[in-house]
Amino acid sequence: MAPGARPLLLLAVWTLAAPVLRGAGDTGDGGWQRRGPGAPAAVAEEERCAVERRADLSYAEFVQQYAFSRPVILQGLTDNSHFRALCSRERLLASFGDSVVRLSTANTYSYRKVDLPFQDYVEHLLHPQDPSSLGNDTLYFFGDNDFSEWASLFQYYSPPPFSLLGTTAAYSFGIAGAGSGVPFHWHGPGFSEVIYGRKRWFLYPPEKTPEFHPNKTTLTWLQDVYPTLAPSERPLECTVQAGEVLYFPDRWWHATLNLDTSVFISTFLS
Repeated sequence: MAPGARPLLLLAVWTLAAPVLRGAGDTGDGGWQRRGPGAPAAVAEEERCAVERRADLSYAEFVQQYAFSRPVILQGLTDNSHFRALCSRERLLASFGDSVVRLSTANTYSYRKVDLPFQDYVEHLLHPQDPSSLGNDTLYFFGDNDFSEWASLFQYYSPPPFSLLGTTAAYSFGIAGAGSGVPFHWHGPGFSEVIYGRKRWFLYPPEKTPEFHPNKTTLTWLQDVYPTLAPSERPLECTVQAGEVLYFPDRWWHATLNLDTSVFISTFLS
């Protein structure tokens, strides 16, 4: 793993029997978006998506065209509508409000962790990114989930039906505010699905190290560095919408920026 890789607690994929939760109360955004006075200004999507979108992709096509060479956005391969309903703000707070979650700093080289109840995170820390904050001052919920506590949720998730020879799939779940994100880093291949919200991705191939400051947020990078890049120096980029899955190959540099308060889950192929 490169020095820029952020450690993630990879969670083994296994199933526990649990009752199916049903009921009303979910809205189109799951109750996660802020409304009215004080709502954050929108962060724009890219002018042109540079990552191919594919529906009805076969496994053979995935391996031959994307698995080892370039990212792709997958559409319609799984139906996670029930998992999505379970990830509404109301239901997650009801099921996991007292569970302790581990937050990481949004900093490429820092490993500072903060533990606190999930409800405290949602009610007090899940807010739009402050553009003036450094990465080390920005707490991000992604990756360090206690699988034994969250298993009753994860068992309802259907990951993309593709795997790579010699790898084992593992989950990482997250929720983050508008304008937040993880700065540039790399690790093994994986899939990342947006459940609620939108997530803008910036990707470079392994041989092209991006220009970035390890303790500045993705939002700061987008505002300060991105406009100075020549067209040939800019990353592949695209905004992944709710229900879409981005695949990134091994060792590809990537940074993310949540355009809304976003709920997302990744399947890492370790």
